[in-house]
Formats: sequence, structure tokens, C-alpha cells
Amino acid sequence: MKQTTFASLAFDRKKKQTRREKFLAEMERAVPWPELLAVIEPHYPKAGRRGRQPYPLATMLRLYFLQHWYALSDPGLEDALYEIESMRRFAGLELADDALPDETTILNFRRLLERHALTAKLMNTINDVLEARGLLLKGGTMVDATIIHAAPSTKNKAKTRDPEMHQTKKGNPWFFGMKVHVGADVHTGVAHTVSVTPAHASDISQLPNLLREDDRLILGDAGYVNDTYKRAARQAGVVWGVALKARPKRRLGSAQKRRNRKLSSLRSRVEHLFRVMKRQFGYTKTRYRGLAKNAAQVFTLIGLTHLYLKRYALMT
Repeated sequence: MKQTTFASLAFDRKKKQTRREKFLAEMERAVPWPELLAVIEPHYPKAGRRGRQPYPLATMLRLYFLQHWYALSDPGLEDALYEIESMRRFAGLELADDALPDETTILNFRRLLERHALTAKLMNTINDVLEARGLLLKGGTMVDATIIHAAPSTKNKAKTRDPEMHQTKKGNPWFFGMKVHVGADVHTGVAHTVSVTPAHASDISQLPNLLREDDRLILGDAGYVNDTYKRAARQAGVVWGVALKARPKRRLGSAQKRRNRKLSSLRSRVEHLFRVMKRQFGYTKTRYRGLAKNAAQVFTLIGLTHLYLKRYALMT
């Protein structure tokens, strides 16, 4: 039994449940904790008789998810644990009894996941749970990509921009950063495949990596126009649902525009992934240098996005 603090008693007596409390209560029920803990447990340090004892794995995984849900840095998460009672309760920590993890402990756990490439496995485990619940189906794929900005500043020790990021032009503006490519199920909008590249990589270059062998339908915007892939898809009996693109000095006809609008309404579900990742979870800019670290964060965010979008089905 843990000692109850005055802050906890006051928290219990408050009259309103905040949005953060509601969200964390939903995630408590929606996240498949046993399956995710089983992925990390073989790599997590074991408690010994001497020395500093590791924090419970369940606590560290919950802190790792809190960090992504609320776009917190390592020091920011440490401060939040001292300030916000609902976060402490979600992590199973009590201010009076427990030594709260510091930013170095939080950093070491994230590096453990990166070192053993566990974030991609966590995303795949979440997808396995969704597939078992009938929330991830087969038969067709929607492909799309989004740009994540990186810091262009050279005010750092190396006096250079991140060499693994790149700049690209979208419309008139130029962007510097990386690109997240997803292949999502046409029925449920759940991403079954994710890849991360520098921003200048074309969308069509990642198309073969985003498809499944049993796909019979491909949906994409005009960035995936390619006559070679189109002919190959038709020869294989796959429906090519990529938006038509106007040719130089020629406009699309009314029938072609209607086709594009219909296809756009079908593939709009894939945009929900990027909306949640960028707006709900605040991931609009890279936090680390290098593609590997940022890709590991993207895999986690995509998995958590799936849980958020399908939380009501998972809670039943």
C-alpha cells in the first residue's frame, strides 16, 4: 500500500474529469499492454540483489507513451510527472512514496527501444491485435506521404544541418526534413506498412515497398502516377485507382475530374493518420538528428495513432 498525499486526496474530490483524464482512461483500456510488454521484456534489465533497481517495465512503457501523446521532451516529461497527478496515476507512481524517473532514465529507456529496433515491433504487434479483432483487413492499399520538418539551423556543434535530412519543393515553398510514407488498408485506414526517407525522395519511389502481395486495389493521389506501374497492375488484375494528372497544356475533362473526386473520397481515410499524428499528438517537427532515431519515433506514433482511432472498438 502506498501513502496517499494531500494532493491525491484533493484530486479525488475535484468535481470535474478533465479531458486528459478521459483520454488516459480510454488508452488504459484500448492499449494491449500484455502483448506490448512481452515484446520489450526480453531486452529489459532484470532486477538483481544489489545496486540500483530498474523501474517496472510497465511504468516505463506508460511514460514512453505519455511522452509521445503530449509531445514532451525528456526534461519536459520529468517536470510533468511532478506537476500533473493524472499522469502519475496513469504511470502507477505516487509522489510521496516513489522516486520519480528522471530525464536520464527516460532517455535510457528510449535508447533501449532504438538499439533493439523494438518500436517497429511494437507497431506490428498493435497491428496484429487489430487484425485479430477484425480492424485490419486485406485486399487493397491506400498510399500517401507527408513531410515532417527538421530544424534547418546550423547553430550546433557541427555547424551543419542534419546530413540525413533533405530539402524538397512542394508547390512554391521549400521544405527541409524527412518524409513519412504509409500503405494503409482501404477498408479501415490502418497503416500496415511505413517507411521513412529524406524529404526529396519521390512518393512513387516507395510504392513497391508499401504494397502487399494480395492487394487487388491501389489508391493514391497524383504523386503516384506512373505508366509502367499502371500497366503492370492491370496485367496482374489489380485495380489502379491513382488520380489522373493533367498533361502539359491540357486540362482534365469533366468525367476525369469526377473520377478523381470519387477516388479522393475513398482514400481520404489515410489522411486521418497524419491528422492525428500531427494535430492530436503534435508531431510536426523532428526532435532528433538522423533518420534512424526519427523513424523509431514515427513507428511508435503510427502505432499509437491506430489505437487512438480504433479505441472505441478496442474498449468494447
